[in-house]
Amino acid sequence: MANDDLGRTLRRLRRLASLTQEELADRSDVSVDVIRQLEQGRKHSARLPTLHALANGLGVELTTLLGDPPAVSSGENDGPRFVAMRRAVMPVLWGPEPAPPTADFSLGRLHEQIADGWTQYHSAEFDTVMKALPDLISDAGTATASVDEGDRKAGFAVLAKALQLAGHVAVRMGKTDLALTSLERAIGAAGQSGDPLLVPMIVNSVAWTYQRQGRLDDALSIALRAAADIAHMGRTDTADGLKVWGALTMSAATSAARSGDYERAAAMMETAEKEAARVSKLPEAGDNRMVSVFSPSSVRIERVRLAVQYAHPQDALDLAKGMRLSKDTPPSWRTWLLLDVARAHTDTGDAPGAVKTLESLRRVAPTWMQHHTLAVAIVRDLWSLPNHPPGLASLTEFLGVRA
Repeated sequence: MANDDLGRTLRRLRRLASLTQEELADRSDVSVDVIRQLEQGRKHSARLPTLHALANGLGVELTTLLGDPPAVSSGENDGPRFVAMRRAVMPVLWGPEPAPPTADFSLGRLHEQIADGWTQYHSAEFDTVMKALPDLISDAGTATASVDEGDRKAGFAVLAKALQLAGHVAVRMGKTDLALTSLERAIGAAGQSGDPLLVPMIVNSVAWTYQRQGRLDDALSIALRAAADIAHMGRTDTADGLKVWGALTMSAATSAARSGDYERAAAMMETAEKEAARVSKLPEAGDNRMVSVFSPSSVRIERVRLAVQYAHPQDALDLAKGMRLSKDTPPSWRTWLLLDVARAHTDTGDAPGAVKTLESLRRVAPTWMQHHTLAVAIVRDLWSLPNHPPGLASLTEFLGVRA
């Protein structure tokens, strides 16, 4: 991968982890000389195995080191669209309270718009979602001022989901502090909604954000606590409750793996996969677009990801072989699966297999593929090989990475 910001990102993440260059070298099994050259800008690129080892040593996702897609400025002077979203998440002090909804206001229509926003998010239509979010959050605030108690609670529910969506978009933009502000407001709204699953659902988003910040112990502890609370209250006897529990369990497994406890993570994922088989047999109460993603397909996708990240590429290929994804698997999850399978093929020396997988990704999720820095990194590694498999040149042109 070639990236002018790689050295600066590496240095920042290393300092956040309170590691010296020598300590990172020891943790990652990457020579201290390579780390110094990257941080000093004397070396501008590294192969995927090296980047992967450095990410593991830092306790972060590989995409955190590569630069999370889509790339935008991380400064305070953002464009008007992002400023509007920031204002919606953090209203001006002493601003007016929301006015009650008018006669033409439709709570059902607002619910549908927010659900569509989640679908667009999973399809990497980030600009579309960001443009809609300020109005969605404002309209949801209006719903919370309803004089009818039932409508007021439903208003807090849609406000929680709109703020949760804003938190996810902020994470994708690299604004994790704004994401946490939005998610904390979402939890406050969820607490007034009367829906017992909304708070733990948003807690899972907080855990994901903590992971992005390298706060792995915090992410692990809150995910485990929320999952235990759901089980203790008997909420796993419905499909929606089991999905929230399962998503939290997978999140905890990811944090455990990134903390170096791969065996504990694998055990959690095996438990989650067994429980996921029950989802289709249980009654559903909510809109699938507004509930945590958890199914046999999503668990297997996450198991493939962990196997690749922790240097078990053949295990990843074995887990992925013959997978049949459920129809409700979001494009973002399909993207991760195909990227991880491509990485596994690359790690095992099967360049044609990697190219074939990336061609599949281009067909099913071209927008996600173009956003993903990991796709670029894989293609760059393949392009550096002496023999280029058929189809590779077309992929490099599609991603704009060919030198």
